[in-house]
Amino acid sequence: MKKNVFIIIFILLTILFSTGCIETTTDVIKYRSTEEITPKMKQGEMSFNITIRTDEPTEIARLWLPYPVSNENQLVENLIITGNYNHSSIQSERENGIMILYAEWIKPQEFPQLTLSFDITRNEIIMKNFPLEEGPLPVDLEKYLLPTNLGPITGIVKEHADEITEGKTTILSKATAIYDYLVEHGERDSNLSFCGDGDVCELLLDLKGKCVDFSSVFVALSRSAGVPAREILGTRIAKDGDITGAYHCRAEFYLPNYGWVSVDPSDVAKLMLNENLKIDDPQVIEARDYYFGAQTETYIDLSTGRDIILNPKQESEPLNYFMYPYAEVNGEPLNFISQEYLKYTVTFMEK
Repeated sequence: MKKNVFIIIFILLTILFSTGCIETTTDVIKYRSTEEITPKMKQGEMSFNITIRTDEPTEIARLWLPYPVSNENQLVENLIITGNYNHSSIQSERENGIMILYAEWIKPQEFPQLTLSFDITRNEIIMKNFPLEEGPLPVDLEKYLLPTNLGPITGIVKEHADEITEGKTTILSKATAIYDYLVEHGERDSNLSFCGDGDVCELLLDLKGKCVDFSSVFVALSRSAGVPAREILGTRIAKDGDITGAYHCRAEFYLPNYGWVSVDPSDVAKLMLNENLKIDDPQVIEARDYYFGAQTETYIDLSTGRDIILNPKQESEPLNYFMYPYAEVNGEPLNFISQEYLKYTVTFMEK
């Protein structure tokens, strides 16, 4: 009799697990992998060449450029700065710790020019061996739970976050649910000429955009759900030559007892658009798995944060984000998208 009861219980539990009525541990750690993989590496030389062209007398021209630094994923060496500026310096932005190359020209008699070149060694990020238990969040991560100007954490954002993460109790399970939501509902907008504004409330009405948009929505939804998150802004180094159009933004969330975990739903959307693939295509499934906890060696970090007050402070309002060069002439900002007056070229050559 007891044997029959145990058999019946076993059968019932099998049915419940297979139908999803009981959430298994493997569901919670969907993208987890304990496989030991040697990260790939890429080396080369990068340069940023900038010219400010004006058609009126210039009293003062000012330029701010993200200054690349080494971190656990990249090594920056042999930085060289040249140009016809009157003054240049390396500054640190207070809130996010962004390093900035600043230059200024006083009554220039020719077009202001500046070149920044350096050697870069970049390692692939692979962080998928997520811990089975989560500890408390460190106190110093509280700022990564705060709203930004275009990334609020209340209203429509909170409504979406609550719905997406319903029933999820851990940081990892919430981050996974938000990532899956973006992969399954987001669409890449090929008509945008830059990386997007990241206006989260607008994007939640029509989830279509580029990398800043996807990352901004991930960050805002995550913060609203109690998951520390941030945007990482940089550029791809996937090819040699002119990579001016290769600026890119990914996101990260902080997992207690583990660290910052990279996510990039926008690259999944890009693959689907470029190759005309459906969500269930094997290539998409592979990319979807990869970009939760990994990032290729063909991407470098330049900055992070939103609502940026530069150092020295710019005359304009805080910058939505700081990834492209930013310049002001006689106190007026130049359009970095059109490049009508602020001309810049980014190049990379592999070694």
